[in-house]
Amino acid sequence: MKAEAFFLLESAAWPALVVDSAGTVLQSNKACISTFPDLGGNTAKLSSIWAATANQQTPGEFLANVEKNSHGTISLRLKASKGETIFTASLAPFSTDEEKRFLLQLFPAQQTPAAIDSKPAADALAQKQKLDCALQLARSVSLDFNNVLTGILGHTSLVLTRLEPNHPWRKSLLEVEKAAARGAEIANDLGSFSRNETKSPAQAEANLNPVLQRCVDFFRKVPGQESIGWVFQPERKLFAARFDDLKMQQAFLRILENAVQAIPGSGRVTVQSRNVLLDEPTQDRNVRLVSGAYVCVEISDTGCGIEPDVLPRIFEPFFTTKRGTNHRGLGLAWVYGIITNHGGGVAVSSQPGVGTSVRVYLPAEKWIIHDHQASVEELNGTETVLVVDDEDLILTMAHTILSDHGYKVLTGQNGTKALEILSRDKPAIDLVVTDLIMPGMSGRELVEQIQRLHPGMPIICTSGYVWPGKKARDPNFLQKPFTAHDLLKKIKLVLASSAQPQAVVV
Repeated sequence: MKAEAFFLLESAAWPALVVDSAGTVLQSNKACISTFPDLGGNTAKLSSIWAATANQQTPGEFLANVEKNSHGTISLRLKASKGETIFTASLAPFSTDEEKRFLLQLFPAQQTPAAIDSKPAADALAQKQKLDCALQLARSVSLDFNNVLTGILGHTSLVLTRLEPNHPWRKSLLEVEKAAARGAEIANDLGSFSRNETKSPAQAEANLNPVLQRCVDFFRKVPGQESIGWVFQPERKLFAARFDDLKMQQAFLRILENAVQAIPGSGRVTVQSRNVLLDEPTQDRNVRLVSGAYVCVEISDTGCGIEPDVLPRIFEPFFTTKRGTNHRGLGLAWVYGIITNHGGGVAVSSQPGVGTSVRVYLPAEKWIIHDHQASVEELNGTETVLVVDDEDLILTMAHTILSDHGYKVLTGQNGTKALEILSRDKPAIDLVVTDLIMPGMSGRELVEQIQRLHPGMPIICTSGYVWPGKKARDPNFLQKPFTAHDLLKKIKLVLASSAQPQAVVV
């Protein structure tokens, strides 16, 4: 684990530390130092806080046997600042270029010493704590990272719309787009986890089928997977659900990626969407569904399946059965976070040697929305747009996309320059697109100035931060990173509703 990855747990309320195979403490967060003052030195050992007479293993045996422990947790008595204390310990091994490391998280046990053997209750508590940990993995999202991804996605998606299907560069550009999508997944989802939101920033009710179609089409185009058959069975009259388009796409891409990787040779992946109406509460595996309407998406594969002792752990952060340093064990933890933040649930059933089925449930409304996919011509325009951002690559990308679709484009690197352009008599500005986070005059201050000097001016605000709740659902807000289609569609929608402009102010 890289140092910056462990830093995600620096502000965790529970002790977390990284040790090597000899039990030497390499890193520890603030809660750990506060709970165990003896671990603050450069040569601290796990043995210095070990209650040797109470634990059944020595620290060395504990570390050596961790991968054999199918439950992933164990009760330990440790020497804390307030005396010996029982902790529920979660240990995750990982490898660096040189040697094996262990991430040890310690959750205070809510029980007396006599209740240590109450394994089901302890396992349930530890499982909940680890899943909650998945929602707190990140404390900040890099704005620079989001700006770079916006430039990559914008230019790539624009070029892809112009290339013929058999163009020799198309496969390479799809790989660039795939890499940028992965980066967007990391930046935005970890940012959402840090706020532990009860609901993901969601748009108005929409049809989930187009998102599924894009995900299936994406994997169908991946070279080298001709042996995998794809079956897409959408419900033609699917209920309407509230969801964040980008986040839901990322969740389904991750599930589909796991399905593909589970098929060693030839096989089949089936994607189905259907409506579910429940008259009474229902249990599907670990998911408790209250009565009501749901959209259910089931993704099934004919792969190797999941062993029964591994299945309960698949949503744990940092747990993975995949080999190699590139697998962080965060994929399904992200899926869990995205779906539960939308108020839904994820149920998984599997049989070794037969395959796996993942069922995603999202709360829905009992009406039908037929999604209209705008053509390139429908996204064209002739209006004059002012784009404001302190990143040159964003300005260049926006200018290229908008001018290519018929818009007249002006750009400004800061709020002062934007106000100067707006003060000119010609050309008249029809719409402003501004970043919210800029040095000097912030985007919020610029919006306030524009609303005072030019009442009724349509304004679109963009940001790499994941804004919670109402702000993120504002129709005039565009989350970075965005594609060329996202930008063009948002401009069309805002211009169409410009009679009643609603610029988001954060």
